[in-house]
Amino acid sequence: MKQISTFGLSSYRISDLQLLRNSDDDAAVAKMLAHCPIMQVEADEAVAESGRARLYILLRGALSVTNDTRTGMADGTVSKILPGESVGEQSVLDEETNLAHITALEQSEVLVVEADLVWQLIDESNVLARNLLRLLSFRIRAANAQLRRRQKLGEFYRQLSMIDGLTGLYNRAWLNDLLPTMVATAHGSNAPLALIMIDLDHFKKFNDSHGHVAGDEALRAAAQVLSGALRPTDFAVRYGGEEMMVLLPDTSDKVAVSVAERLCERMRQAKVFGDMRQPLPHITASFGVAVLQPQQSEQDLIQAADAALYRAKENGRNQVAA
Repeated sequence: MKQISTFGLSSYRISDLQLLRNSDDDAAVAKMLAHCPIMQVEADEAVAESGRARLYILLRGALSVTNDTRTGMADGTVSKILPGESVGEQSVLDEETNLAHITALEQSEVLVVEADLVWQLIDESNVLARNLLRLLSFRIRAANAQLRRRQKLGEFYRQLSMIDGLTGLYNRAWLNDLLPTMVATAHGSNAPLALIMIDLDHFKKFNDSHGHVAGDEALRAAAQVLSGALRPTDFAVRYGGEEMMVLLPDTSDKVAVSVAERLCERMRQAKVFGDMRQPLPHITASFGVAVLQPQQSEQDLIQAADAALYRAKENGRNQVAA
């Protein structure tokens, strides 16, 4: 980066600089900037000098700004600066070193204004203060909008990470995150919480007989049975492999058993795929029901439902045990 002129000796005008446009006295402002250096920067060359708080105004060319201090978001965001625009305002106002990495995208000319002169312009010319407030207000709104978009995107991916890709049910991560809260809420309000453990019967044999593609279809069919038969306040989870789980808030043991029996019957009727050229495979499942007891933890509740599921299997499968 080398000095090629000063603002007073150049053909540039105050109207070329966004921060100083609409001045009541362009001549007075131009006089104050007259000795400010104009630096020529080659493509890919860094602009900002370390340890200095300065205002850089691009006169010609284009700049790339990474970790842009204009928005206060040091997160790798890349901005493009065009002629008339500036960078470094925040460092001047904060009296801190400019942390932005500023690089020329092509051969460019940059007006460099020292921090002391920026403050003098603010004191003696209302135009810089007005334009600076507008600029910072715009950048704050832009940064807030970007932050909201990122929060929404982050929440979207968080929710996506808690959905099982094959069945569309909630996954184990969701269960580990939400079940302790549900148990604590149930204990705090003395409301019942029922849990149904579900295991598809002889699933390995089903896979061996019909193939893993049909096995995946069977898991999806079972998930559809659960999703289609529950209340909006209930939750279906793929616990792992061919094991699934249903959580029923505010549900007594008798109602939970009734729900499990309904699901068991619907599972018997579920068709895995409708290819009429071969025998139609169906699926059955075993169900274990447990209801949260006083002072019982979420792990104990799962173990109680798992023990009931084991009894359903021991009694011949394709049935409900509590």
